[in-house]
Amino acid sequence: MSTDLEEKRRRSYSARRAIMDYGMGMTIAAFGVFFLVAPYFKIEFDIDPLMRYLFSGLCLLYGGFRIYRGYKKNYFNE
Repeated sequence: MSTDLEEKRRRSYSARRAIMDYGMGMTIAAFGVFFLVAPYFKIEFDIDPLMRYLFSGLCLLYGGFRIYRGYKKNYFNE
């Protein structure tokens, strides 16, 4: 009986973490896309274009990682 409750808690925790990882991953990746295409919409920043591209790439990479982590749902060490 207790293992059934424990398994339900683990699945619930995994589902919450996956939703959070999907949401944060999409948000961070959206910032990356925003900084990448901002000059096309006449939005200017006071930073060097190389730094803007590096930051955009980092956001896209980390956002992709968070989405992948939410997809894998490997949150427990067994």
